[in-house]
Amino acid sequence: MYTLYYLPSACSLATQVVLHELKQPVEIINKRSVANFKAINPVDTVPVLIDAKGKERRTYTEGAAVMLHLLETHPNALFPTEGTARAQAIRDIMFANATMHPAYSKLFFIAGTTLDEASKHRAYSAAAESINHLWQVVESRLAHTPFLGGQQVSAADIMLSVYSRWGDSFPVNIHIGHKAQNMIDQIVARPSFKLALENEAAQERAHA
Repeated sequence: MYTLYYLPSACSLATQVVLHELKQPVEIINKRSVANFKAINPVDTVPVLIDAKGKERRTYTEGAAVMLHLLETHPNALFPTEGTARAQAIRDIMFANATMHPAYSKLFFIAGTTLDEASKHRAYSAAAESINHLWQVVESRLAHTPFLGGQQVSAADIMLSVYSRWGDSFPVNIHIGHKAQNMIDQIVARPSFKLALENEAAQERAHA
């Protein structure tokens, strides 16, 4: 049984989607409901995954590391196990986690600053330009296949689809190409993604 600490619609959503893809039972807990979350993860970020098997209780942090742990623990079609395909899948996960995620994170940082409106506008525009460039990279990668993993959905597709939703919360114009948008649309239509959103919504209603 897994326990996943999350924030609504944050990158932890991708972890939950993958858990559902892997048919793994999971309890989700909003980190805001924990009195001293830093006792669980000193850097105060999600996702945090608790793997409790028998007497063992292991804690996993950092999004990419959590993702790779799950994909390498449970048999699945999301993650190749050999050769260049596996190496590319790891690169795609790292691109999502270490390149696209930080690019979007700048939007949240800007929103929390005390910059005047003109300065904020310039900062938002610069951040959006970087994000749009990265989506162009994704669009190029999808020139001949529907997903980054080829014909099969990959974990990186799920991660990027979660991040793509964040731009709507800010005054920016994010341009996602046709092929990338088609990939996102297919991911968010999957039962695993819908279930993850329903679980988060149910948690929020229960603690409202």
